[in-house]
Amino acid sequence: MGLSRSHPPQDDGHGAEQAREAFLEQRTAERVRPEVYQSWLRSLSDGLDPEAELRQEPLADDALRTLREQHPLAASMPLIRSLLTQSAAEAGLLVAVSDAAGRLLWVEGDNALRSRAEGMLFLPGADWAEQAVGTNAPGTSLAIDRAVRIHRAEHLARQVTSWSCSAAPIHDPDTGAMLGALDLTGADDAATPQSFALVGATVAAVEAQLRIARLTSGMASHDLAGAAAGHRLTLLGGGGATLSSGDSVRRFGLRHSEILLLLSESADGMTADQLAVALSDEDRPSVTLRAEISRLRASLPARLLLSRPYRFGSDVRSDVAEVREHLDRGRVGAAVVAYRGPVLPDSEAPAVIQIREQLHTRMRNSVLKHGDSDLLLRFADTAFGRDDLQLWEAAEALMGPRSPRSDTVSARVSRLRGR
Repeated sequence: MGLSRSHPPQDDGHGAEQAREAFLEQRTAERVRPEVYQSWLRSLSDGLDPEAELRQEPLADDALRTLREQHPLAASMPLIRSLLTQSAAEAGLLVAVSDAAGRLLWVEGDNALRSRAEGMLFLPGADWAEQAVGTNAPGTSLAIDRAVRIHRAEHLARQVTSWSCSAAPIHDPDTGAMLGALDLTGADDAATPQSFALVGATVAAVEAQLRIARLTSGMASHDLAGAAAGHRLTLLGGGGATLSSGDSVRRFGLRHSEILLLLSESADGMTADQLAVALSDEDRPSVTLRAEISRLRASLPARLLLSRPYRFGSDVRSDVAEVREHLDRGRVGAAVVAYRGPVLPDSEAPAVIQIREQLHTRMRNSVLKHGDSDLLLRFADTAFGRDDLQLWEAAEALMGPRSPRSDTVSARVSRLRGR
């Protein structure tokens, strides 16, 4: 299936534009698809000014080159080019591949359109996560972990409302971890059902190629953590824990997530009494916790959770350990990419609070000491960093007056100082 230049849909975009204006004025969701409406809400919550010009500093060439070379999707680019990019270029469209955090690594396709897209900072090295630029196909697909189409005024940022796009997340076939997103961008042609289906088919081919490469090499495919085959435990950011094991992905409530975190942090395992103390300031009987652990064990792969003491029976790799490893080796940039947010932010368990505060403080101090304005802004321009005055002041001090984001950063500093 290929791409061709198509006529715009009968909806000329006025309906979406009117819905966008109504949302900005009254926060109404009339005539707005639910996934778009929720993305708009997230974008505003992250501090996006829909009418402001997009400003940011893309990664420097050396940093971008390193990120590309180390990324597991680099090996899949020839396949993406043969299946999608060539047809996209002929149809006057662009193909973009991002990392799991929304950073664009490759933007290829029609040369004239690439030049136009650079005007809105849609270029390699730029951050197109929802938190950075608002609703957009690659960023939103990563935020909700499924394929999306965004048509014209469904973008929240005014500067992007003349564009349309389709995107889908790409997952590691072993762990289920998100590797990045594949995006098709351009005029209305980029968001047709045909384009949407072609993006999905290309993603399926990429994931199949990763699996075949693992089988033929006898090695686990390369997920973002570079972990060996086993189980991947995700604990950073909102929501509960996620355990990826082969093709299966299991999600857990808060109490089970807390137990999984504590066991992943303990090399020697923990008794029921130790877990009870770590999870609560109150004097609760360990028998209650044993019943909770029994329910947790029933939802885990066989023989993963052992007893006497409670511990993991096979390799479990957490994103918390991944961030620490990056910091231990001085890879602050990689740590910022891997750090999706504080550890189990909804937990009030004493031991979890201690782990959360220690890791966040270490991350924050490392970013401040590193002295890189790009990393500072990437860390600060998040839900967990946007109110941190010291981070924004440090970024302002490192940025030159000609930086495209200097005005935005200075305005944020002024607002925070005025509180």
